[in-house]
Amino acid sequence: MNEIEKLISGKTLTHDEYVKLINRYEDENIRETLMVRARQLRGMHYGNKVYIRGLIEFTNYCRNGCFYCGINSSCKTAKRYRLTKDEILECCMSGYDLGFRTFVLQGGEDPYFTDDILVDIISKIKEDYPDCAVTLSIGERSYESYKRLKGAGADRYLLRHEAANGEYYKMLHPDNMSLENRKQCLFHLKELGFQVGAGFMVGTPGQTVEHLADDLEFLKELEPHMIGIGPFIPHHDTVFGNESAGSVSLTLYLLAILRILFPKVLLPATTALGTAALDGRERGMLAGANVVMPNLSPLSHRKDYALYDNKISTGDEAAECIDGLRKSMEKIGYKVVVDRGDYTG
Repeated sequence: MNEIEKLISGKTLTHDEYVKLINRYEDENIRETLMVRARQLRGMHYGNKVYIRGLIEFTNYCRNGCFYCGINSSCKTAKRYRLTKDEILECCMSGYDLGFRTFVLQGGEDPYFTDDILVDIISKIKEDYPDCAVTLSIGERSYESYKRLKGAGADRYLLRHEAANGEYYKMLHPDNMSLENRKQCLFHLKELGFQVGAGFMVGTPGQTVEHLADDLEFLKELEPHMIGIGPFIPHHDTVFGNESAGSVSLTLYLLAILRILFPKVLLPATTALGTAALDGRERGMLAGANVVMPNLSPLSHRKDYALYDNKISTGDEAAECIDGLRKSMEKIGYKVVVDRGDYTG
């Protein structure tokens, strides 16, 4: 039995088998075989539903200096901002009226937003919208901090591990950041009962197939509820500003693999995928994804949350254009639903 057959039959692959599998992504027949299986599994567990998350990018201040990120602490061109509690709640009000039942509070690791401030915001959202889920994506924090945020009503937490290979992680991050702490945070979040999301970029400078195999192995160890991947897109004001973008084709191939490895996982067609290709979200759905995250942030700040160059925040990517998103999904046989869209495992 080769690695393709093992994957489709639901068996765990070895590191070398993951490497062989990834190396075959340019084979059109293999790609189509995996995409078909990914769509079958997606249909078995989620039907044709597309879950929407309202993305609220509430601060672009960050204490970290990640080498790939356009809002890292060293970026001099970033126009910094923080949303107030009232501004965040206005985003939720608009999103609720548009049919969103999950709000994603995403930001840099901003020390201004203490546990007390975040607990106040989360509690108010849950009070006003008890039928909605709150997802946080605010980086590495202590166990006690995560515990307080969970107690305030936060349901989910997104924390991309970025690179599961220790040496490669060091190539992407400054010395004061560690993969060990990143992983520990993810396991703490699972222990506390969050629906947990991890993930990585595809095509970051120096990334090898072996590194991607390490990522898949780590995800099997973690067994997350959500996985976010997207092609690397450079930001001009970072040390990787002149590097090439990651492959859309390889990203789609890996999406299909992830759906097969984790049949029930919540798998977004990410903003990066939609930025890298005009039809990226639709192709992501056809590769096994079942989540999209339109932007609910105030229009005045959407361009300021520039993780990478040319990040889309208008058109169907904007929450206000939800009708356009519905139509684009219907064209490929899927349906945007008004639903919290929880993990079904």
